Amino acid sequence: WLWLSGRLLMGVGHEPLPPTLGRNLFGRQVYQLPGLFAYAKHIIKIDGKSGLFNGLAPNLVARTIGTVVQRKVLQFYEKGFIFVIYLLVYTFVLSVFTQNKLYLSTLQTTKEMIARSCATIVTHPFHVITLRCMVQFIGREAKYSGVFDSIITVYREEGILGFFAGLIPHLVGDVLSLWICNLLAHLINTYAIDDSVNEIKNCSQAVTGFFASMLTYPFLLVSNLMAVNNCGLAGGLPPYAAVYPTWLDCWSHLSREGNMSRGNSLFFRKLPAGKTYAIEQKRFF
Repeated sequence: WLWLSGRLLMGVGHEPLPPTLGRNLFGRQVYQLPGLFAYAKHIIKIDGKSGLFNGLAPNLVARTIGTVVQRKVLQFYEKGFIFVIYLLVYTFVLSVFTQNKLYLSTLQTTKEMIARSCATIVTHPFHVITLRCMVQFIGREAKYSGVFDSIITVYREEGILGFFAGLIPHLVGDVLSLWICNLLAHLINTYAIDDSVNEIKNCSQAVTGFFASMLTYPFLLVSNLMAVNNCGLAGGLPPYAAVYPTWLDCWSHLSREGNMSRGNSLFFRKLPAGKTYAIEQKRFF
């Protein structure tokens, strides 16, 4: 949870601690930003240890509901009318491409994609609340204090659409990450690893998952920023943060500023090139 909280706050650009002079792997002196553990110590100093768990309750709700929805969708695949269509297509294509592992992997990934997308859509409102509970740390606010109170606050101020802020990049990132992970794992397991080495095959899934998450991180970052954008919290309003009409505007702005990977690294963090640290606002410009 510390990893998730620190990554979000770094991603939105909150830098409560100034850069310090250190050395890189080659021994050269460089200005570095505090890593995750220094960030955590700062949060504990301000809010105590409980501050590390802001947003945990809605996140647990989201994970529980997401697991149930994903499992139910997969069951619906097997028992519902979708399974009939799936079986017909499967039988036809399999007759053409007998024992084609790539096809089977693609079919399985499609099933997972639909199930995961449904879970993401259903749980995104709780994801939004989770992020806003964390971002409150920036402005020392208490606008979102609980799951039910937060639901009422979002609905009263933004309506139903407020619960789905940042949904599109969230969905796109999830789908791309799933396909990249599964297809890379298929290629590695098929062409690079012997069928008898099951342990290495299991590890390859974890490695490809990590690689896929790095490639799709910009979508996660944009989704997080849009979830807190212009929501009434200091961390999502000027002068601390820009207001974006759409997620594409947010993407374009981050791309121009060279901030597409902001928050992706939690330990070896370099001073952004060409940026000036603003002490009062605790961020770079």
